[in-house]
Amino acid sequence: MEWLTDPGYWPGRLIFQRGLAAIYLLAFLCAVDQFRALAGERGLTPVPAYLRRVSFQRAPSLFHLHYSDRFLAAVSWAGAVLSAAVLGGAADVVPLGAATALWAVLWALYLSIVNVGQVWYGFGWESLLCEAGFLAVFLGNAHTAPPVLILWLLRWLLFRLEFGAGLIKLRGDRCWRDLTCLYYHHETQPMPNPLSWYFHHLPKPLHRVEVAANHVTQLIVPFGLFAPQPYATVAAAIVIVTQFWLILSGNFAWLNWITAILATSVVDWRALGLAGAPGPPRSHCGTRRWSSRSPCWSSCSATGRPAT
Repeated sequence: MEWLTDPGYWPGRLIFQRGLAAIYLLAFLCAVDQFRALAGERGLTPVPAYLRRVSFQRAPSLFHLHYSDRFLAAVSWAGAVLSAAVLGGAADVVPLGAATALWAVLWALYLSIVNVGQVWYGFGWESLLCEAGFLAVFLGNAHTAPPVLILWLLRWLLFRLEFGAGLIKLRGDRCWRDLTCLYYHHETQPMPNPLSWYFHHLPKPLHRVEVAANHVTQLIVPFGLFAPQPYATVAAAIVIVTQFWLILSGNFAWLNWITAILATSVVDWRALGLAGAPGPPRSHCGTRRWSSRSPCWSSCSATGRPAT
């Protein structure tokens, strides 16, 4: 059953998991800092009143069992501590079942917050974190090679995210079709950053090139994610570069960061000389093939004995 896993994507999984853990950490800390004022017992849209109107089936959440601001704080701090532990590599030093449980708990805790966060948690980056977090539950750790099915589901998530964003632009404001949206986007976006002013004052012809490049990146390049390597890696690299351009020019919370992190799982690290590294401990008999029965690398002959 070795075809079900691919150790060549080990570095991509490591980067994706660490990056996702960092996003989880920030998300839980934001809940600690902001949730009470927005949706706490005396917040702008109180959770207790919301839960009286909404069933568990419609909005699954731990808070259907009980809600108080103290319980919310406990859930948020628990999520932050677990995120920090996973970011530090805790999921790679415990058995596979325990690592899976860690990721599942993180997902369940944050989904519970999102599902009662109402309008304050209705943004795309929140749902993206929940979906990526769900896939991370099944991605494995240092005791297994990355599962191919989950790697492809990560690509599918990235494709839907990018291609969907491109379609929304084409069907939305006509400025995306006549390539003029960036004439004013940087000064009207929800959360400009200190560099947005400089991006806004770039020459208008360059703004038109940016919009055209965005259409190519979101409407054409995503199909390359399903192409054979190294073409999929090239497509992923284009996505990553585009996302960092967006990060420099504006601020869409962690939407761009997760997109870039997702793209790292597509990269064929073997072409960069990083196949199987970082990975499990290597045995004394070599590094030629992956053993599905052990988290170790081995070099064996056709008879199953160590090669000499």
